[in-house]
Parts: sequence; structure tokens; C-alpha cells
Amino acid sequence: MASTVKLKSFINYSLSFLLTVTLMYLAFRGKDMGQLWMSISAVPLKWLVILVLGSAVSHLVRAWRWQYLLYPIKTNVSLRNSFSAVMIGMLINNVLPRVGEFVRPVALGRLEKISRSAAFGTVVLERVIDLITFVLILLLVLFFYASSFTKLFPSLANVEWIFLAGSAVMLVVCVVVFFNAEFVFSFIRKFAAVLPHGIRGKVEKIIDSFLTGFGASKHPGNYVMIGVTSLIIWGLYIILMYLPFYAFDMMATNNLDFSSATILMVVSGIAYAVPTPSGFGSYHFFTAFVLAQLFGVDTVVASSYALYTHSLGFLSSTIVGLYFLLKDKIHVAELVAQPQPSID
Repeated sequence: MASTVKLKSFINYSLSFLLTVTLMYLAFRGKDMGQLWMSISAVPLKWLVILVLGSAVSHLVRAWRWQYLLYPIKTNVSLRNSFSAVMIGMLINNVLPRVGEFVRPVALGRLEKISRSAAFGTVVLERVIDLITFVLILLLVLFFYASSFTKLFPSLANVEWIFLAGSAVMLVVCVVVFFNAEFVFSFIRKFAAVLPHGIRGKVEKIIDSFLTGFGASKHPGNYVMIGVTSLIIWGLYIILMYLPFYAFDMMATNNLDFSSATILMVVSGIAYAVPTPSGFGSYHFFTAFVLAQLFGVDTVVASSYALYTHSLGFLSSTIVGLYFLLKDKIHVAELVAQPQPSID
């Protein structure tokens, strides 16, 4: 059994690595690296400081929102500790795709002495909320800027309504899951009934822990702050796509605006969903492609923008995550050794 799990992990990471290399090659194929470096080195230092601070603030707001999601489990979770766990999770995600989502509750469980499984349930809830927010933004982009996407894919001109309808259905499903977690997990529990007794017991305990994490949806007093912080997080993501337009002098030459940044944020969000470590390759390829093909940005500038913004986000989250990992004396082996929720 253990050998099968290791083989599966090896195959998954190998495919992820292959995909990363392929997309990185496609993103920078035919580009003059000297020109890329000149384009990036011409960016004033102030933009590095502004973008790094902006990225840190977005992570801090995410940690702030997590406090509200953790409220049913522990009412006084420290913002410092939730921020530490968020950054440690991002550090691990930078190396092992998706593993950071399992590491976060382990780190917070150690810092705050709470159930790791219940904390993992709040991470699941957080992902549902992020998906709802992202779909809302996607709906608005498709509604107001559908013509922009048809420039890239003319064959989609007559089927725009399918994407709108699909996004609307996805939004409804996410909202139903958020407000009816008990129903969803009770449905899953019925399927677990066919499992062997020992495994079924463990699955049911995990489901109960997840439901504890989903308890935030039962606290109306938290609705407003969860909604506000979610909008702030995604608003900051758009701003962090928008500000580099100034850094690379793309505003005057390409007439880019806040709506362009919103479209680019949606595309980058899809890129990060691709199973590559921290968006390596996928972010560079999709971002540069859209900037060049949709907005007419010079290919060197487009690739420079993608490389610069991704590098800042990756390096800043890695450095801050490593700081908290060492500061809180949390061992990587302890975190990665538990890549699934456990029952405390």
C-alpha cells in the first residue's frame, strides 16, 4: 500500500515537473534573455518595494479572514500565528503543488493547539469562498469583456452564453455547498457506508472534523467580514496585476487600464490552477500570451512582466515563509509527513 502511494506521488510530481518545463519552454521560446534582463532591470526599485509590500498585505488579509473561518473552533486565534501558517503553507506550495494546503492546518494546529482536521476543514471552506469570489469576477469579466476573449478565440463568439451559463451553475453549486455543508457531507457519508468498518470509522471522523471547519457558515455575524475580506483579497490581486503596467510603461503605449488588469487576473488565476509548482511555467505562458495577443504588448515586455511579477511573488513568499518556519521552529519533515488531515 505504501509503495503504491509513493509510486503515485512520484508519477504526479514527475508529470508536474514535465508540464512546468514544457510551459516554461513555450513561454520563453525564441526570446532574447538579454533583452528580457534589460527590460526588467529598467524597472525602478520603488516598484519592487511597492509590489512586495502589496503582496504581503494580501497574504495578511488572507490570514485575517482565516481568523473568522476558525471562529467556531477557537475564538481568539492570533493573527500573527494564522499569518505564519499561511506563509509556511505558501512556502511548501512553492515546492510541492497543493501540499501547502494540507501543511497550513498542521502548522496552525501546533501553534494554536487546535484540531488539525478541523482547521483543514476551514481551508476547504476558504477554497469554496475563493472559488465563489473568482466565479463572480469571471462572470463580470465574461459579461462586460466577452468581445476581448473572442479576439483570441473567434470560434467562441457564438457560444459565449455557454460559459456564462456554466459559470452561473458553478456559482450556484458553490453557494449551496457553503450554506448546506451538512447535506453535502451527509451525501458523501452515504457512499462511505460501503467501506470496510475500520476505514468507514476514520472517514466519518474526518467528515465530522470538516463539518466543524464549515461551522463558520452557521455564524451570520461573520458573513459580512468574510465577504469584505474576500473582496479585499481579490481586489488586491487585481491591483497587483495593475501596478506593474506603470512599472513597465505599458499604460501609455498599450492603453491598458483596470479592466485589463481584471482580465489578466482571471487568466492568471486559471494559470495557477494548473498543477505546476507555484504557477511556474503556466503563469509565465498564459500571462505573456494574453498581454501580447489580447492587448498588443511587445512580446519581450510581456514576457518580462510575467517573469518579474511571478519572481517577486515567489521570492517574497518563500523568504517570509522560511522566516516563520525557522522562527516558530517547525520542522519540514513534521509538516510533509502528514499530507492528509488527521484526527486529534
